[in-house]
Amino acid sequence: MTTTELRPGASTQAPLQRLRSLRGRLSPRTDFAIRRIGRLVVGLLVVVLAAFFLVHLVPGDPVRAALGPTAPASLVEATRVSLGLDLPLPQQLLNYLSGLLRGDLGTSIQSGLSVGDTIAARFPTTLTLAALGFLVAVIGALPIGMGAALVARTGRGRTLNGGISGFLGILIAIPDFVLSVGLIALCSIWLGFLPPAGWGDADNAVLPVLGLSLGAMAYLSRIVQVEMIAVLDSTYIATARAKRLPQRLILLRHALPNIITATLTVGGLLLSGLVAGTVIIETVFAIPGAGTTLVSAVGTKDYPMIQGMVLVYAGMVLAVNLVVDLILITIDPRTTIAEG
Repeated sequence: MTTTELRPGASTQAPLQRLRSLRGRLSPRTDFAIRRIGRLVVGLLVVVLAAFFLVHLVPGDPVRAALGPTAPASLVEATRVSLGLDLPLPQQLLNYLSGLLRGDLGTSIQSGLSVGDTIAARFPTTLTLAALGFLVAVIGALPIGMGAALVARTGRGRTLNGGISGFLGILIAIPDFVLSVGLIALCSIWLGFLPPAGWGDADNAVLPVLGLSLGAMAYLSRIVQVEMIAVLDSTYIATARAKRLPQRLILLRHALPNIITATLTVGGLLLSGLVAGTVIIETVFAIPGAGTTLVSAVGTKDYPMIQGMVLVYAGMVLAVNLVVDLILITIDPRTTIAEG
């Protein structure tokens, strides 16, 4: 009898040892990226299963909701059979998963259109809104946070510092839909210089982008302020001042690069939240994007559309987190060590 046969669990240990050996030959960045991609795949699988079972737990008949209360029972039953909704739930799940592997997200019960085609038509608007909101949040947060840090560190202007902190705190606390309604009331109803709804022109984009980005900008500004105060108190900044370098050069060349990592980390999380927050913003401003389509699908119990939209939204959030992680390990390789 061999030594391997005498050792319990040796058959399972050998593949694990080979896997560890393979990981040992990979660079830390490659190993980190592979683990992150694996988490993304597992996360998508969990989202698919959760979306499938949760929408089927919602009471009501989606076929009856789509055809109307006066539709004949024979037509309702025939439609249910054609969509496969008469099958047992496990069989419906297998059919749905096999369709996903083929790239088929199903057919909308309400409109009869392909879910994939609907997503392809609506998601560019949602991505544009999220991207603009992110840019406004980051571009606004950097100067505001750095300026607030300079005011706080000097010890002068305590009233101004308190006012900035209080204003940022209020923006963080106000929900996006309340802030959006307030922007409509102020800029469209009272002042009348911006349209209250719609999408397509630059004027139509101003209020939705502000409604989406102001809370994120305020939160990111606080992070930048805290990081900047810590950087300004560091020894290398003191050395730069001792060399009598201009303040602008100290801030841009020495201080700013050292707050980028923390800003990107928080900004990546905020971008994920902005992608999800487009659902509310699109509903408030009547923007024909994926968010309004999802809300409409929930109201009509359109199972395939809900599942497809939730899957794409979750995929976007997970993909954003993956991209941010890859950027971070490029900028700061110590990220791979922190993650283990």
